[in-house]
Amino acid sequence: MSGLVTVGESLALVYATRTGGFDSLADAAISFGGAESNVAIAAARLGARATWIGRLGDDAFGRRIERAIRGEGVDVVVTRDPEAPTALMIKDRPALGRTRVEYYRAGNAGSRIAPQDVPREVLNEAEIFHFTGIALALSPQSRATVLGAARDAKAAGATVSFDLNHRSKLWTRDQAATAFREAFALADIVFAGDDEAAIAVGDGAPAQLAHRIAASGPSEVVIKLGERGAWALENGHTHAQEAFRVPVADTVGAGDAFVGAYLAERLAGRDLAERMRTAAAAGACACRGDGDWEMMPTRRDIDELVAGGDPVSR
Repeated sequence: MSGLVTVGESLALVYATRTGGFDSLADAAISFGGAESNVAIAAARLGARATWIGRLGDDAFGRRIERAIRGEGVDVVVTRDPEAPTALMIKDRPALGRTRVEYYRAGNAGSRIAPQDVPREVLNEAEIFHFTGIALALSPQSRATVLGAARDAKAAGATVSFDLNHRSKLWTRDQAATAFREAFALADIVFAGDDEAAIAVGDGAPAQLAHRIAASGPSEVVIKLGERGAWALENGHTHAQEAFRVPVADTVGAGDAFVGAYLAERLAGRDLAERMRTAAAAGACACRGDGDWEMMPTRRDIDELVAGGDPVSR
């Protein structure tokens, strides 16, 4: 079996290296991001076998992204789009403690992913198939492709994992709610922020949200609560996980670190409490530096955080 398989968009990232915003500053660096590839990298850094499937432009950004993901030990299945560029994300910090993100993704390569870009043989070998609400929102073609891949992977015996990952600039709340509920009926595992879950099932406490989602079919539901920790439901068993306190540089990517770590631990056969502890620690580690995926932790990083060791390596 091929462990974790993810399908979705990866974007080029141009991000500010100083506080002040691109309105007046020009100091920037280049990287990339994307929820599904971030999750694959997070899982791979913790020892899981992971595969990312996507569509990139036949351009410098696309080549850079593919090379970087492969460099993280993730198996990559990429289709080059000769007619559409790699999508772009711009991230700056207008003020201390505030991050601003803009996306240029409509009609770009990732939104044009098609069924022929997703090899059936890879889906047939997946233990866990993971997708997000972003892939459902990008375009009707992306939505149909990813949902079809999830159905094929599930029919072949994979566990299906879904993270709502709501992006309000991509669709309306009503559109998102309909798509989320469709995904719930297909998924075995669902991850959602409490604000995201409320879009699909109404407002409520974490336990209420999890039980309402589980009523649609998933056997595992994890409600992510940021600095308040997380709350999980698995086949009637529950677990409340406190957050780890760390200095925060950038929270972008923390949710993907959480999900990737949880799925890596699930592949390793860990129980719910250990999955949640590792996931919370991974999310905290990801907050300690800049970048969407660069701060995804290794096993050693997590062990050191959990143990509360000396922050200075000697």
